Amino acid sequence: MLAKLMSYFLLGLIRVLTGAQARWYGCPPKAEQRIYFANHQSHADLLMIWAALPKELRVRTRAIAAKDYWTTTPFKRWLTTAVFNVIYVARDRSADEDPLEPLIEALSHGDSIILFPEGTRGNAEEPQAFKAGLYNLALKFPALELVPAWINNVQRVMPKGEVVPVPVLCSVTFGAPLHLQIGEERRAFLERARHAVMALRDV
Repeated sequence: MLAKLMSYFLLGLIRVLTGAQARWYGCPPKAEQRIYFANHQSHADLLMIWAALPKELRVRTRAIAAKDYWTTTPFKRWLTTAVFNVIYVARDRSADEDPLEPLIEALSHGDSIILFPEGTRGNAEEPQAFKAGLYNLALKFPALELVPAWINNVQRVMPKGEVVPVPVLCSVTFGAPLHLQIGEERRAFLERARHAVMALRDV
């Protein structure tokens, strides 16, 4: 019950601060299993894209979150597990640990996921080169739609060095789904996916 009340509170707060506008440019907001992948410039990206999704998608879509950041306090851990139901990924993983294992498990159980293929937050206007995770998931789940998304202005909500959020109109634009083409090489696919995200900036 507390988690549900917190989700309603955060949903309202995020929408007041950001507007949290979702623009479905290349596909409709259908409640079916997908992999959403987006640019990454702020820890608030997780909250922004969660708030932008309609309820029927939000309840079955899980974001990827850095375990070392989101579990540093009991409140952060509770928020990300009880409210957002994220999938933790360890950035300081050991050599024998497969970072995709928790994502594969979630997808195998029918969840949709939100992935930030850059791996770390960027500060440039263009996303950094995508890491191999999106390609490997596309190989393992070829039937799933891969939906690019561009998160706009969220980095301005919490400017560097500030502790109080600044109200700024933000949006998430969802593009046309992609699929891994037969015989497509990893580098070519990742660059195509990256350009699909960047193409949504000015839509």
